[in-house]
Amino acid sequence: MFLKGTAMAGGAMHHLLGGAPLVAATRTAARYRFHAVEDAYPGLEDVGPGAGGQVAGEVYDLTWVQLRDVLLPAEPDGLELGIIELEDGSPSLAMVIRRAYAGPATSTDITALGGWRAYQEGRG
Repeated sequence: MFLKGTAMAGGAMHHLLGGAPLVAATRTAARYRFHAVEDAYPGLEDVGPGAGGQVAGEVYDLTWVQLRDVLLPAEPDGLELGIIELEDGSPSLAMVIRRAYAGPATSTDITALGGWRAYQEGRG
């Protein structure tokens, strides 16, 4: 599972991983826009090959039970489980912006920052 926000090492939701092993620190392929949704959580939006930027994150080896019973229930309503492309071309599960989300859609494009940690550091 590719994590790009508060569940990464050192983040407020990292404890939800229950000691799952880190597989790699990596980035997405250059096909995503990265948003700070409601200034509270990160969201990936697939805009096509070469049309977006790369986003830094971490891949963890989660069990299906951890994913279903712990991590997914803690995710915001504006996200859904999807499959993304990593920089090496391999696929990974990740939380992405919900395709048909009727809730608040206030977001800031933070793609140029390259990751959630850079966004948080810039906020002070």
